[in-house]
Amino acid sequence: MSKQHYQVSTYRAQNSVGYLVKRAHSLMLDVLEPVLEARGFSFVQYVILSWLRDGIAVNPKDICFQFRHNSGALTRVIDQLAERGLLERMRRDRDRRKVELQLTPAGREAIEGLIPLVVEKLNLSLADFSSEEVQEFLRLLIKFNTTLQSAGKPAVAAGSVEA
Repeated sequence: MSKQHYQVSTYRAQNSVGYLVKRAHSLMLDVLEPVLEARGFSFVQYVILSWLRDGIAVNPKDICFQFRHNSGALTRVIDQLAERGLLERMRRDRDRRKVELQLTPAGREAIEGLIPLVVEKLNLSLADFSSEEVQEFLRLLIKFNTTLQSAGKPAVAAGSVEA
């Protein structure tokens, strides 16, 4: 059995890794949203543009899954970005239902203009950390996310073929 880092008798939500990660996310939104909004973007719009730029997700389904965002609400955000000429929907194969998203030149320019603002805020947020601490923090977050991702995958029945 793996080490038990939490005990039922002493557990407090404010010391839970889930609470602390979610709280850090909320506080980062408090820092980033005003900067993005001043440039005419919501945080969700920034995420979509940056994920397309970096190849994290290329279609609405992947964005919905990874961001845990409602598909109807995400469609509206994608529509807004498309109307602004920042991304376009591409149909890549014979199945017309499959849509990939692609940054337009204006979309690439927009996200490249937002990244320095985000980098500045991230650097300010990490100002009290040494370079070694930041690298260790990132390493631990990646390890934590990898563990959670592995734990969340459904088991494949013996003898079955995974599609």
